[in-house]
Amino acid sequence: MDPTLPVLIVFHGDAGPGAGERLVAGVRAAAAVESARAALAAGFGGVIAATDDPSALGAMPEGVVLDADPPGSRFDFGERLRDIVRRFALEKPVVMGSGSLPLLTADDFCRVTAALAEPGVVVTNNLFSGDLTGWSPGEAIHAAGEFSRDNMLPRRLRDLAGLRPVTLPRTAATQFDIDTPADVCILALQDELQPGIRAAIGEGPLPLAAYRKVMGIVCDPKAELVIAGRVGSAAWPYLETETACRVRLLSEERGMAAAGPEHRVRSMAGFLLEAVGISGFFERMAQLGDGIVIDTRVIEAHLGLKPSREDRFQSDLLNFNGVRDPFLREFTRSAHWAPKPVLLGGHSLVSGGLMALTDVAWREEDIRKAVRNAPLKAQR
Repeated sequence: MDPTLPVLIVFHGDAGPGAGERLVAGVRAAAAVESARAALAAGFGGVIAATDDPSALGAMPEGVVLDADPPGSRFDFGERLRDIVRRFALEKPVVMGSGSLPLLTADDFCRVTAALAEPGVVVTNNLFSGDLTGWSPGEAIHAAGEFSRDNMLPRRLRDLAGLRPVTLPRTAATQFDIDTPADVCILALQDELQPGIRAAIGEGPLPLAAYRKVMGIVCDPKAELVIAGRVGSAAWPYLETETACRVRLLSEERGMAAAGPEHRVRSMAGFLLEAVGISGFFERMAQLGDGIVIDTRVIEAHLGLKPSREDRFQSDLLNFNGVRDPFLREFTRSAHWAPKPVLLGGHSLVSGGLMALTDVAWREEDIRKAVRNAPLKAQR
């Protein structure tokens, strides 16, 4: 490992015992392997995989150092990251979660390397909620104060350590990550996917039919798509320019996770649900468009609900029978049986997820057009 070059630090852990949790963890682990390969191909000085379970990552490529959590220790992201930077004397650390930005290529990692060529910078895919963050000099992490989540890091490095922010171009690859089963569904629909990630997704019961219906809406100028949740500033102009359909957007509570526990969440979608009930909510949402995409975490926070992660994941899979929380089970049941296709998920679904889904929708539409036009060309 060369600590003077950019070194990728990938965090992986906390899988959970549920079926949905295991699915997401397995895909994230496979994505970590591919991210390591891409970073090394881009000329990174090495990769450090920080994990509570080294065996979960499988066979990592040469050049990857497995750094296991100290036995019996309480995990603290900020402390763990500072310790890694110190022990390995990293001058240009780049940190991401195991499922962050799985569509990044070696060329994308080369852009990170180029940005870090100048000292005194922090490079990220999103300054306000980073999934990937690199900075130089490495020791600046010790001036960034306390942080418990990786998405808080870019702003801390800017505001407290005085680093100049550099934001990567806003594309599906730099905005899409794997947080929930909804993201796994979108990844499963990608036409080009590394075999390791494809194998990790497997043949499980994913609600891909609903996603394909939304893909058809995206390419239909007569249709309308309803989106509610933490839709970011990158996704909105992308959807405006890259979709053929009309888009009805309710963007609210952006930065909710990074705002901290003292932030009081208030949601227009949540107020509607309280006013008309679950069945009335989906009846009215179905009147607004031909397909519905909902970031359910905003509604849950508005209502003060704290379902388990596995309940949330089963809801994202539209598997209402697998949800224990009574409210979320009924909400998921209504979404499953709604008169229009409904996609449920978290922040990534209504940001990078929709961007990635739109890209693959158009690629499939181009293939369909080519097949339809082939007989006409043959006749000529």
